[in-house]
Amino acid sequence: MLSSNAFSFLKIIVEEDAIKIGRISINKESIFNFLEVALKIVVILILMYVIIKLGNRIITKYVSRQKDFRISLDDKKAKTVGAILKSILRYSVYFFGVFTIITVISPKVGATGLTFAGIGGVAIGFGAQNLIKDIINGFFILFEDQFSVGDYVTIDDRDGVVESIELRITKIRDFNGDLHIIPNGLITKVTNHSKGNIRIMVDVEISFQEDINRVIKLLSNLCNKFEEENSSITEGPIVQGVTKIIDDKVTIRIFGRTKPMTQWNMEMKLRREIGEMLKVENIKTPCLSIKLLKEE
Repeated sequence: MLSSNAFSFLKIIVEEDAIKIGRISINKESIFNFLEVALKIVVILILMYVIIKLGNRIITKYVSRQKDFRISLDDKKAKTVGAILKSILRYSVYFFGVFTIITVISPKVGATGLTFAGIGGVAIGFGAQNLIKDIINGFFILFEDQFSVGDYVTIDDRDGVVESIELRITKIRDFNGDLHIIPNGLITKVTNHSKGNIRIMVDVEISFQEDINRVIKLLSNLCNKFEEENSSITEGPIVQGVTKIIDDKVTIRIFGRTKPMTQWNMEMKLRREIGEMLKVENIKTPCLSIKLLKEE
């Protein structure tokens, strides 16, 4: 009895133009059209995913091998160009994928594509001005070489290392580990701390009772050795001389220049070596004097 009912149900599907479930009647052609559209959409989404993945892999390979080309970029520029290319690829695939899906859902869209393009242009003009501004400013950032991936920058009131420059946004990570995502259209003032060599400055305070000329000579010898041992140093360091005398304290200033992003480490290392030298040479440093006042 059960198999007979099942056979009868199958027979209805094959022979009738519609499937009736209770009082609901569903046209077979509508079902087939729906399944066809759904299958096409799934295929389009899969193709979008594959194109983005494959494109990103090709771009990454190009960036990693660009040093072998006759005209090559440095690492920062290569990473920046790679990020921009990935962003362009992603947005392009999204745009054409969505347009294709709309065309599949409503075939009339493909026939009247120019009309929709005109309407889309008006919509962009009124509703997507910020998006256009972000994209245009992103191109200016790239072509004017304002900053690159890996640069230490200050953008308005935020500072950090640039992690990514995309078509619409720029990502910087500060020293607390926070990631700042800034629309390119809002970037109005940039300070790039990674352009050229960075100055380092160390002040050495000694007691006024010490032989200043002797201390300067010792510091000069230490600076010469420091320059030889540290490849990050690009200039100096040199002893500028005495910059301040207050009470029993003499301040001697040292200047130098380092490669970008190494200045903090070089300053700390130089201070440590100066401190060790002062201790070995028994050079006195100013002491904090505390006066005890007797209460009456």
